[in-house]
Amino acid sequence: MGFPIPMGGGMGRLGIPFLLLLVLGTCLGGNNLLGSGDGGFDIGTGVDGLPTAPAADGEGIPRAQDANAEVVDFVSFVLDDVQSTWADLFQQAGRTYEPAKLVVFEGATRTACGVGQEATGPFYCPLDKNAYIDLDFFRELRARYQAPGDFAQAYVIAHEIGHHVQNITGVSNRVRQLQQRNPDQANELSIRQELQADCFAGVWAYSTYRRGILEPGDLEEGLDAAAAVGDDRLQRQAGARVNPESWTHGSSKQRMTWFNRGYESGDPDDCDTYSGDI
Repeated sequence: MGFPIPMGGGMGRLGIPFLLLLVLGTCLGGNNLLGSGDGGFDIGTGVDGLPTAPAADGEGIPRAQDANAEVVDFVSFVLDDVQSTWADLFQQAGRTYEPAKLVVFEGATRTACGVGQEATGPFYCPLDKNAYIDLDFFRELRARYQAPGDFAQAYVIAHEIGHHVQNITGVSNRVRQLQQRNPDQANELSIRQELQADCFAGVWAYSTYRRGILEPGDLEEGLDAAAAVGDDRLQRQAGARVNPESWTHGSSKQRMTWFNRGYESGDPDDCDTYSGDI
């Protein structure tokens, strides 16, 4: 069944999947499987003696000795590119995009939504409007989830920024309200929200194709990453029975389908996961 999520008017091309409602201060996680720069890039602060990433300004570990330097540079580049894409889309709709920050860390870091740890995977915190990624997750994405490649990592970042877009437009708030009023539909609403973030990641992927920076094999890497974090695949990996009623993010097929939908159209208006079947 579809869900009664009213759509905001006056958004132009951004009208269908967005809600222009008052944003509540709630913590809706992102993909749980799963000084700052101009692009909103930060280095996490350690918690209780746990290690963190090196300082962004070059203090601490010298860059030449920093094993994470390349991945930090890559994450910063992708973040800037994803947010530039959304800024353009918002501008086309006559609105102003509010950038998020991305915090990379190792071990654990403090957030407005509690302590972020490696075990939680990448996530977005709407209270501080930050996305958080433990650098070890990228290594797990390749080794544990069999989703190697730079574009697989880029998909993760684009997905989390998709949650930021949901937050600043009011989608997250409305979903939360519906979950509170209809607890029996909470999981399905969560799935629809996650699939929309996948679709938004696909919208960004389309922009890289249109600008000629998508390389052969990149799209397949993104699709592989979307499939790798499907609830059904994660349950099989854990040796558990596949139980759709317990899903919160969607199946591998659903995640690939919606990522691809965003990629094929490049239009966020085609990312309305709240109506009809998914």
